[in-house]
Amino acid sequence: MKKNKIIKIMGLMSGTSADGLSIALCALRPAGRRLSVLAHKTYAYGAQLRERIITARTMRAPELSALNFELGGLWAVMVRRFCREYKIAYKSVAVIGSHGQTVYHSPGKNGHTLQLGEAAFIAEETGRPVVADFRPSDMAAGGQGAPLIPFLDEYLFGGGKPVALQNIGGVGNIAFVGRGIKTSGFDTGPGNSLMDTAVGMFSNGKKTFDPDGRWAAAGKIDHGRVLELLKHPFFALKPPKSLDRSEFSDSFIKKRFGNRFNKKNKYDVLATLNYFTAASVALAFQRAAPVRTSELIVSGGGALNPVLMRNLASAMEGARVRSIARLGISPLAKEPACFALLAWLALNRRINHCSSATGARGPRVLGKIIL
Repeated sequence: MKKNKIIKIMGLMSGTSADGLSIALCALRPAGRRLSVLAHKTYAYGAQLRERIITARTMRAPELSALNFELGGLWAVMVRRFCREYKIAYKSVAVIGSHGQTVYHSPGKNGHTLQLGEAAFIAEETGRPVVADFRPSDMAAGGQGAPLIPFLDEYLFGGGKPVALQNIGGVGNIAFVGRGIKTSGFDTGPGNSLMDTAVGMFSNGKKTFDPDGRWAAAGKIDHGRVLELLKHPFFALKPPKSLDRSEFSDSFIKKRFGNRFNKKNKYDVLATLNYFTAASVALAFQRAAPVRTSELIVSGGGALNPVLMRNLASAMEGARVRSIARLGISPLAKEPACFALLAWLALNRRINHCSSATGARGPRVLGKIIL
């Protein structure tokens, strides 16, 4: 392999928000540990499919099996569409990584996890190697199976000054990387899914998220309530730790805010939940950030919520907060880019996770390969 050879790799990510499939085509220079995003796009799911994904944890085996194949077939179609739109020849892509759709994640002793989206359909469509189902190998080695993104964070930022990288998808997770420190990371708490759930409740299912945080901006933050919410047992756990979106769901909202909402208080609830998400990130940073870490780089859908970004800046007390977009990477491209990298490493039998972040017994090669 030539020293400066550029390898094209592709990654797919369908997050816990279950709002769509994000695809990224990346250029990898292995010798220099450089990864850049060439093209990316998110294809939205219809309302009915999104609801089925969110409620999949209650399905019986025949329904889960059907959804697994349905998602795999749909993603193959979306990959075809993506490649046509961006004029990408299948044969130019070295490997495709697909995280899958998490429908259940229960880490810890006797833990288990389930990601749907049969990757064989993607391999059949493209004729390219596909690597999928990354979490189980980590859990078999005693890890949490998450977060997996810290590996990319270390790959991209490990040689620079200490920095924190926060991804805010359905769930939030943070990583600490940099020269002279041991990479670490863990789930911080709710990401967008708690706010999305509240919007769905308040709109009787007509809306699925709060565009630009408009409802949150119209409400008043109950700071006392935020402090109470931060007493949830999850925040007292020591890393490594990860969670399922069900930990912060509609029952959490009903228990803490009651069942009755009106035009005014629904905005206050969204304002409070938005700040709660930011405060949970700040709490994680304050408790775990290595010395000399003074910057938080945000990715995921949360980076596109200006109210959440302002709340993060307020809650972080002196630390610099900025979107990863400022560094030339789209906030929605980072996760699929990560699984593109993990797939290429798996195909080449190279370590592709941070055991210090997941708690696994040691370095492993994660993912199942379909040729």
